Order: sequence, then C-alpha cells, then structure tokens
Amino acid sequence: MSDFRERAACRDVDPELFFPVGTGPAAQAQVIAAKRICHGCPVQLPCLEWALRSPQDEGVWGALDPVERRGLRRQARV
Repeated sequence: MSDFRERAACRDVDPELFFPVGTGPAAQAQVIAAKRICHGCPVQLPCLEWALRSPQDEGVWGALDPVERRGLRRQARV
C-alpha cells in the first residue's frame, strides 16, 4: 500500500462511498459526500496524482470524479 493511503482521510470510511453506482440523485449525493471527505484530506494531491497515473477510470480520487479526471488528462495532452 502506498504511504499516502495510510494517512488518507478515507482510510476508515466504507470504500463503496467513493464508487457510486449509476448517475441518479443518490449517486450524485454519494459523490458529493465522498468529495467532502477528500477536500479535508491531508493527502488529496498525492491521491489524485496516483489516480491520474494509474489510471483509475472509476470512483472519486483526490476529490475528482471520473469525468473531471478525464478532463485533466485531455488538458495535459494539449
């Protein structure tokens, strides 16, 4: 396990929170809740960097959802 994960704010949270199923109101509420945890995390940036390198196509990582991460990857290629 990467060192950043040992210090993550989400380490004691049910991982399913960060992997919502679907796109409806319940899933969107889940994304908001996950991002709220990420925004207070001391290792938000290393988490996001890891997800971008991996690449993680699902879930909330470093306070960004899959669509937001794809946007970052597109910007990096331009």
